[in-house]
Amino acid sequence: MAPFIQAAQAFMENFLKAMMAAGADPKLATLMQATAVHPSGATAKMSELQARLAQQHMRLWSSLRGRQQGQAEDTVATPAPGDRRFSGAPWQAESFYDFIRQSYLINSQYARDAVEALEVDDASRERMRFSVSQLIDALSPANFFATNPEALKLALETQGASLAQGLKNLLDDVAKGHLTITDESAFEVGRNLAMTEGAVVYENELIQLVQYAPLAGEVYERPLLMVPPCINKFYILDLQPESSFVRHAVEQGHTVFMVSWRNVTAAQGKLTWDDYLRLGVLDAIEAVRSITRAKRINALGFCVGGTLLSSALAVQAAQGETTVESLTLLASMLDFSDTGELGLFVDETSVAGREAAMGAGGIMPGRELAFVFSALRANDLVWSYVVNNYLKGRQPAAFDILYWNADSTNLSGPMYCSYLRNMYLTNSLREPGRLQMLGHHVDLGALRMPAYILATREDHIVPWKTAYLSTGILKGDIRFVLGASGHVVGVINPAGKNRRSFWAGTTLPASPDDWFEQTTEMPGSWWHDWIKWLSTHGGARRKAKKTLGNAKYKPIEPAPGRYVREPAA
Repeated sequence: MAPFIQAAQAFMENFLKAMMAAGADPKLATLMQATAVHPSGATAKMSELQARLAQQHMRLWSSLRGRQQGQAEDTVATPAPGDRRFSGAPWQAESFYDFIRQSYLINSQYARDAVEALEVDDASRERMRFSVSQLIDALSPANFFATNPEALKLALETQGASLAQGLKNLLDDVAKGHLTITDESAFEVGRNLAMTEGAVVYENELIQLVQYAPLAGEVYERPLLMVPPCINKFYILDLQPESSFVRHAVEQGHTVFMVSWRNVTAAQGKLTWDDYLRLGVLDAIEAVRSITRAKRINALGFCVGGTLLSSALAVQAAQGETTVESLTLLASMLDFSDTGELGLFVDETSVAGREAAMGAGGIMPGRELAFVFSALRANDLVWSYVVNNYLKGRQPAAFDILYWNADSTNLSGPMYCSYLRNMYLTNSLREPGRLQMLGHHVDLGALRMPAYILATREDHIVPWKTAYLSTGILKGDIRFVLGASGHVVGVINPAGKNRRSFWAGTTLPASPDDWFEQTTEMPGSWWHDWIKWLSTHGGARRKAKKTLGNAKYKPIEPAPGRYVREPAA
């Protein structure tokens, strides 16, 4: 067995060198090397893992030899459910590639198990899990032409045409500065995305405010303001008509307004968190109230848009003012106790580095943020397209959500640094009075309006149990709903298609696990549940006005406006 143990140790040596080259924490990599590679530094658990690794490789080698002699195959390792990287027939039909596939799966599992066996603190283990997972994904034999039988077969069948096209695709992406993950020619904002009719009725240096034309004869007296994430463009809430959240709300008789964040340039590079609250939220609320003559409005925030909206309302509460009748938070965090993989590498050193680089002025490029989000699901959003586009020379299919995902938005440096430090690093927003915004110490506990909080069960950006913590911060009557799927697809679950499901309960215990135990799973889209809830806060119904804006806030241009069309730098 000694040769197999030596081979396993050599694999881990090379694996750890790759981790270091990829920027992993040197201390953690050194610790893993001392305990996962060298028997003298191994714990009993690690020694057990090394022995199992050697045994699995012995079985695999024996299986390969037996297969060549016509004996029954002994499958040692299989992909996890949902892993489609090796689903093609050549991976199983040809013994050489089956051997490569299973070797990779065996070694990958050993690397993961080695992390679990390390004697480190929880935070270090989480960072190591992420680093190892990223590297395992990158080293998949499916990602390399020489070890991908499907790509090789296609190259032979096309007499090299697939390779030539793959090279062209690569050069095109280098010129564009990003990996193509959808057919970008299939979509255009204002042509087949963001098509709900309306007009821009207000703008400042940071936002445009869109008012949508009524689609019902009668509307509720209280309008609805939507605050999308400033990290992305608003049209995720107004995709094609059949999947437009905006259109659905308008069809149900709600007068909807939308904040459209600007793709900031150097001219807006000094805008702060306070500026985002004032220009992005509070000015929009004032315009909506003026146009509709409503004393109070309904308001909705998505992701960081929910954090900004709640912070702005806390500023109003500190001023003794209440302008919002009901609050909807979609996949938003107010308590940043567990930020999932996004928060693993936010520490004092990294935040201080960002502050030194852009804290006084500058831009956080939207493409950099988009890459981070994609890297969290690298097999689905990075490597599968590397294989499809470059190794196989194919074009990705048209998918509106992926088009939006690639259409990123820049943030001002000072705002981004404040967000990192006060939310992700110190988790200060949840503490009453700790943060000062627009000259007032804010307390989210002062928000006592009814709230509808939606989380999504597979969210890798806003973990649902973290979103649930908002129920212990806000003090109004709260309805918490958990949707199926992830951060985007779980939110954009069209009522007309009525797919997936959601969970809702009648009480709000302190523990999210206790809440889930007493919930009922309901089939279909959560949109129906939310519309029913929102209608109770809309006020009386009245005849819809056909004109948009008013004398003070006159229509500037048709929806979706200029700002949403501006590309990231």
